[in-house]
Amino acid sequence: MRIYGYLRASTKDQDAERPKNALSMFAEQMEQKVSAWFVENESGATLKRPELFRLLDIAQPGDVLLVEQVDRISRLNSEDWASLKVIILEKGIRIVALDLPTSHQFMQTNSDEFTMRMLSAINAMMLDMLAAVARKDYEDRRRRQADGVQKAKANGKYKGRPEDKKLRETILALLKSGHSYRKIHKMTGASNVTIAKVKRGIG
Repeated sequence: MRIYGYLRASTKDQDAERPKNALSMFAEQMEQKVSAWFVENESGATLKRPELFRLLDIAQPGDVLLVEQVDRISRLNSEDWASLKVIILEKGIRIVALDLPTSHQFMQTNSDEFTMRMLSAINAMMLDMLAAVARKDYEDRRRRQADGVQKAKANGKYKGRPEDKKLRETILALLKSGHSYRKIHKMTGASNVTIAKVKRGIG
């Protein structure tokens, strides 16, 4: 059994590696060691998560996918969660989450087959429940944000997303150095639209 730690944050401004120490300590308490870490800054509401799928591709039956909370794996809608769960189940990967105590025994290697089958059934049900809660939390947060924007617009206070001055200055310097849009995108992650806006402001 190998244990793979998965660390995810929604945006580049957030520290995806924040729970790493807590997960390492938990593994040590279970007399185990994390074999590798997979870290990415991607939304849990999308299946476009390269590091998660790299982990799933490498993992073998009986390996553990270790996370801080179930919502690190999924804030997906029902259809996408069902698709991801099929991959996990078909590969025989065990999900262990710190916020899901029923999953903790998967870190033990001495459990008998009956116990593991019972735990797997209970854990699958709990995973579905927590994934549904995580999705609802995501949708509620998005709705509150949208309501806040509409209220701000109605009051004439909405100014849109604040400009990233540091990113703009970096793009500006790269443009003046003769770098192409493709090179700038690769170096900064900025879209061609953003780069074009900065370029128009030069003149």
